[in-house]
Amino acid sequence: MPKKILVFTVALIVCLVAIAGSLFLIKKKQFETMGAAGAAMVMPPTTVTAAPAKQDTWGESIVAPGSLEAVQGVTVAAETPGKVVKIAFDAGATVQAGDLLIQLDTTTEEAQLHAAEATAALAKANLSRASELRQSSANSPAELDAADAQAKQALSQAESFRAIIAKKAIRAPFTGRLGLRFVNLGQILREGDAIATLQTLDPIYVNFSLPQQRLAQLAQGTAVRVTSDAAPDKMFAGLINAVSPEIDIATRNIRVQATLANGDERLRPGMYGTVEVVLPTKTPVLIIPVTAVLYAPYGDSVFVIAEKKDEKSGKVQQVLRQQFIRVGGSRGDFVNVVDGVKAGEMVVTSGVFKLRPGTHVVIDNTLALDPQIAPKPKNT
Repeated sequence: MPKKILVFTVALIVCLVAIAGSLFLIKKKQFETMGAAGAAMVMPPTTVTAAPAKQDTWGESIVAPGSLEAVQGVTVAAETPGKVVKIAFDAGATVQAGDLLIQLDTTTEEAQLHAAEATAALAKANLSRASELRQSSANSPAELDAADAQAKQALSQAESFRAIIAKKAIRAPFTGRLGLRFVNLGQILREGDAIATLQTLDPIYVNFSLPQQRLAQLAQGTAVRVTSDAAPDKMFAGLINAVSPEIDIATRNIRVQATLANGDERLRPGMYGTVEVVLPTKTPVLIIPVTAVLYAPYGDSVFVIAEKKDEKSGKVQQVLRQQFIRVGGSRGDFVNVVDGVKAGEMVVTSGVFKLRPGTHVVIDNTLALDPQIAPKPKNT
C-alpha cells in the first residue's frame, strides 16, 4: 500500500512540473511577442502650433497716466444781480460764441436809460448853443467848458446804463458745449451765481507727468497716443504743445501737456486716460510670440523645430530642439529675442511646458491664436 501511494505522488509531481513548464513557455512566448511589437512600434508625432521668428522695427515710447482738460472751460455766472426772465438754452446743448443764455430783468435800467438819454440830449443842445454863443463872444470860455463837461457826463451816464443792460443779457463767451442748468425762471440771481458750465471739447488737452530723466526726450510737436476706457475701440492722436519749465520739487516729475483731436467728443474734461509718448527713435528687433517662451529659474528657452532624416526609413521628420535664449523687451503678444534664435526659425507657440527635446512633431496652426503688437481684448 505505501508503494502505491509513493508512485501516485511521484506521478502527480511530474504532472504538475509538466504543466508549470508549459505555462512558463507559453508566457515566455507571449512576452517575447509583446517585446518585439513594442520595439517595432513608433510613437505618433505630437501636433503643435508654430510661428517663425521674424524681424521687426519697434519705436520707443513712454507710457504715463493722464488727465483730460478742456482747452477752454468756464462756469458761466451772473455778473450783476437780477431776476431771470428768460432762459434761452438747453442743458447739454452746443452754443456759438455770443449766443444768448440768460436774460435778466432790465425794466428799471431801461427806465433809467431813457432819463439819462433825455439828459444827454439836453446837455448836447446846451453845448451846441454855448458853442454858437462863444463864436460871437456872448459867453465866457468857462461856460463853454462847463457845457461840454455836462454833455460828456450825461452821455457817460447813458452809456453806463446801456452797459448794465448788456451785462444782464448773459451770452456764451466762446463756442462750446453747455453742462447742466443751475438756474430757473424767476430766480433772483446774485453777483457770481453759477448758471451753467461751458466747455470746448474739440480739441482737448491731456495733462500728464514724466520722470525728470525723460526731459531730454520731450519736445513740442512730439506725437502722443491716448486711450481711454470710455472709448476702448479708438486711439486718439495728438501732439505735445507745452513742456513745463520747472520740475515738481515733491515728485521730481515734469508736467507735460498735449493737444488731441476730439471731433466726436468722446473724450470729456476730467476723464482719465493712458498716454503713450511716441519717440522718434526706431530699434530693429527679432520677435516671437510670448507664448513660445518657457520661463525657468535656470534660464528661458524655446523649442525650435528642426528637420532630421530618419536613418531606417530615410524620411525627413520634424523634431524639437530646446534652445536657451536671452529675452529683451516685450510689446503686446510678442517678445524681443536678443540672443539664441535666428530669423526664420520655427518655434513652438503653445504647450511648451509639456514638450521634451527630440520629440517628433507635426505643425497644425488651424486653432493657433493670432498674436498682435497692440492687442485689444474684448471685455467678456
